[in-house]
Amino acid sequence: MKLLTQYAQIDAVAWDRLIAESPVASWFQTREAYCFFDSLSFMEAFVVAVADGEKLTGLTVGYIQGDGGALKRKLSSRAIIIGGPLLSDEITDGQLSAMLNMLSQSLRQRCIYIETRNLNDYSRWRSTFEKCGFGYEPHYNFHIDTSDANVVDRRMDKSRRRRIRRAMENGVAVNCENPDIQGFYSILSNLYRTKIHKPLPPFDMFKQLGNMPFAKYFIVKNPQGETIGGQLILMLGQHVAYAWYCCGLDKEYHDLYPSIMANYAAIRYAADNGFERYDMMGAGTPKEDYGVRDFKAQFGGVLVEHGRFLKVNKCMVYNLGRFYIYCLNKIKK
Repeated sequence: MKLLTQYAQIDAVAWDRLIAESPVASWFQTREAYCFFDSLSFMEAFVVAVADGEKLTGLTVGYIQGDGGALKRKLSSRAIIIGGPLLSDEITDGQLSAMLNMLSQSLRQRCIYIETRNLNDYSRWRSTFEKCGFGYEPHYNFHIDTSDANVVDRRMDKSRRRRIRRAMENGVAVNCENPDIQGFYSILSNLYRTKIHKPLPPFDMFKQLGNMPFAKYFIVKNPQGETIGGQLILMLGQHVAYAWYCCGLDKEYHDLYPSIMANYAAIRYAADNGFERYDMMGAGTPKEDYGVRDFKAQFGGVLVEHGRFLKVNKCMVYNLGRFYIYCLNKIKK
C-alpha cells in the first residue's frame, strides 16, 4: 500500500481509470477539478491518494478556503471535499483508513475542519469514516434521471410545466453561446449579499469557467435581450451534470420565471445530450425548512440523503467561528 500526497506522484491513467470505475465518481474528484482549484488564487488545492501496487483504490481532491478579513478568515478556514472521496469498489477498510488518517494529518494545522459534501451513497463506508473521526451529518439532495429525454418533462410538477410554458409564450430565451457572464455574476452576487449571506467566489473564477470544456452557462434573457438569470453547470463527461450556481430576478420578472427557466434549460440539455443524471447539488438538512428544497422538488427529481462527513480539527475555534459568523449574518439580515 502506498500513500500519495502530491499531484505529480499520481499516475494520470490510473486516476482516469478510477473515475471511470468508481461507484461514487464525480467531476469534483477528477484531474480537471484539481487543476482548476489549484489555478485559483483564493483557495489552496490538495490531493491525497492510496494505491495497491500500481492500482489506485482511493483518492481525495479538495481545497482549503477562508472568508473575509484576517480574523474572519482565521475563524472560517475549512477544507471542503465536494462530492466526497473517489473510492474503488475494491478499497479495503485499511486502505480507506490510511487515506483518511493521512488526509487528517496533512490538514490538521491548516484548517479548522474538514467536510465532505457527498453526492453519492457512502453508506457502506460510513463506519470506517466514523472510526477515523469523521462524524456523519444528514443532508438532502435531488437527483434527476435524464437518461430518457421523453419523460423528463412529464416527471415535473404540473405547475412547474405550466410556468415554463408561460415563460416561453412571454418571450423568454436561454442563451448558451457567448454567455453574459458579467450579467449573470451581477445577479448572483446580489443574491448572495442580500439573501444567502454567504461568501461568493470572485468574478475571475466564473470568467475562467466560461472557457472550460467541463462547464456550461445557461443565460436567461427577457424579450428585450437583457440578462435576468442563469445557471452554471459542471459536467462529468456525458454522465452527470452538476447544477453549481443558479440565480434569477424572479421578483422583477415574475411572469418570466427566470430561475425556473435557468434550471429547466440545463435539465433539458442534460436529457437531450444523453446524460444519465442531473445533480441539483444539495437541498438542505432534514432539521430545517428550506424553500430551495421545495423549489427543486418540483423538477421531478428523487430526494436522496447522502449526507456529509465532518471532522473538526480545532473544536474551540470551530465553535467560536460558527458563533462569530452567525452573529455577522444576523446583523446583515
